[in-house]
Amino acid sequence: MIIQITVICIFVEILKRILMNRIKEILKEKGLTQQELADMLGVTRISIVKTLAGNPSQETLEKIATALNVPIWQLFASPEEVRPKSDALTLTCPHCGKDINIKVE
Repeated sequence: MIIQITVICIFVEILKRILMNRIKEILKEKGLTQQELADMLGVTRISIVKTLAGNPSQETLEKIATALNVPIWQLFASPEEVRPKSDALTLTCPHCGKDINIKVE
């Protein structure tokens, strides 16, 4: 049981880092700062940082995605990371970069 809880905690921390990094990437792509995002959301920059370092709700993530004009899934992976391969039966894992083969039976 302790191992399961530890694994879950590690997974949550990894997701938080992915989320924070992706939002930074999106801001950079759009030429925006954290302060400008905060202004769009009507909050302080510190509030954005603390929210992302904590456990943001789905509602908060939806607001951020809307402000950045991206679908919510793009807060976790870039379109390039989830783009299917040319054979359409292989995807690239956005976390480890390994190919995931899909079998159709």
